[in-house]
Amino acid sequence: MSTRAARRLPVIDAVSAGGVVWRRDAGGGIEVVIGYEARERRWALPKGTPDRGETIEETALREVAEETGLQVALGEKVGVIDYWFSRDGRRYHKRVHHWLMTAEGGDFADRDHEFDEVTWVSAGEALARITFETERTILEQALAALEGEA
Repeated sequence: MSTRAARRLPVIDAVSAGGVVWRRDAGGGIEVVIGYEARERRWALPKGTPDRGETIEETALREVAEETGLQVALGEKVGVIDYWFSRDGRRYHKRVHHWLMTAEGGDFADRDHEFDEVTWVSAGEALARITFETERTILEQALAALEGEA
């Protein structure tokens, strides 16, 4: 066995799911929900990992509800973020699935506090605040899909 092959880390496939929760403001503009994690100092879209036996769509709905406190309805699939990272001697290939979602009730006060703050912001403000470029791309794709509905 080559030295290079001996140094390869085992690869773990990982998946998570979430969404872009959106609404129209009084002027017809688009607002979206984003959350802030103070420990990581990052603004993000709500998402998380599946529970055993859950479909990816069920995961997206549950995670968004847990992280935001909102009850949401699943809409059109927006896209998938695909990336690699290493942790604890393993290499992970992660795919994060995102859907458009609309709020049908709930309250931010009912969230699980994974985020320190959850808020509605204009689409432009969300694009400015979101920390990771990959999530900004998902938000841009969501906004393009919503423009097609206008």
